[in-house]
Amino acid sequence: MALENLKMITKNDVVLITGGTGFTGTYLVKKLCESGAAVRVLARQASHRTQFEGLPVEWHIGEVYDQQVVERAMAGVNYVFHVAAAYREAKISDEIYSKVHVKSTQLLANEAIEQKDFKRFIHTSTVGVHGHIEHPPADEDYRFAPGDEYQNTKVEAEVWIREFAKANDMPLTVVRPAAIYGPGDRRLLKVFKLAKLPICPVLGLRSKGLYHLIHVEDLVSFMIAVATLDKAKGEVYICGNDQAVSIRDMIEIIGEHRSKPPIFIRLPATPFFLLGDLCELICKPFNIEPPIYRRRVAFFTKDRSFNTNKMQEHTNFEYKYSNQQGLEALCDWYQEQGWL
Repeated sequence: MALENLKMITKNDVVLITGGTGFTGTYLVKKLCESGAAVRVLARQASHRTQFEGLPVEWHIGEVYDQQVVERAMAGVNYVFHVAAAYREAKISDEIYSKVHVKSTQLLANEAIEQKDFKRFIHTSTVGVHGHIEHPPADEDYRFAPGDEYQNTKVEAEVWIREFAKANDMPLTVVRPAAIYGPGDRRLLKVFKLAKLPICPVLGLRSKGLYHLIHVEDLVSFMIAVATLDKAKGEVYICGNDQAVSIRDMIEIIGEHRSKPPIFIRLPATPFFLLGDLCELICKPFNIEPPIYRRRVAFFTKDRSFNTNKMQEHTNFEYKYSNQQGLEALCDWYQEQGWL
């Protein structure tokens, strides 16, 4: 990565990471520990921390929306990477989404402006705030169209902190990652399993099923870079690969890598949406994760493609992984785990 006016996070900097034991957070913690910074992680009591053994991490255990925990974790901090998120599960209530996404953001930001040498707040949003892209690709100024409570509260948190930063002159950079993938994550495993089928269904008679990826290592590198970039202060960045990829293309890449390309058959999506609605209606009252649901069907039918020129123009970012390289590497990793 070649960056103009690049400073570095150094051993003299105190960095707080929320959501540090999650998928993205784990990579971020390890990368920042390599930089020599004083790394703090705010993590839940139930979080798994064995993968960080031997790393110089200062742990602050508690909920990210607990004011006392946040106050202690934020004392003397120079940088905040707010990555914590409540991921969609049947048992997650609307109140938890609001606390994890909105309340935590408010608590962290209010503490940030009290720190004498605070340098930057990196707020992690999501391209999901844009919903379905009617005429792809979309850029950072595309309208918000959240489709569920996860996205609703992500929008609320981002709008709030951008207004707060302006009103309080707080140095802020917002990153909206595209679909994050890489070793350690299982969200794309369903696509890889489809690629194993001799005949693979493709939902939607007209949809291209565009999907925009960013490898977790590239995302983390970008987040750390913009944290110290003067030009990035006050900016919002969609962070994704230079090109989107269709679900069908993803399956073809995986199939060819395994030397077993599938045959595709296109099916109408409407019956699957109806089935998903029915499953959610039956399962949600019992806090059971439905076997099929509307959001899963939408994954295969919505077009989510973005213009990532801004991140390129501001940082001259160099990706470590192209779509093909990243998918092939993840395929190998899934096979090593015995998941394929």
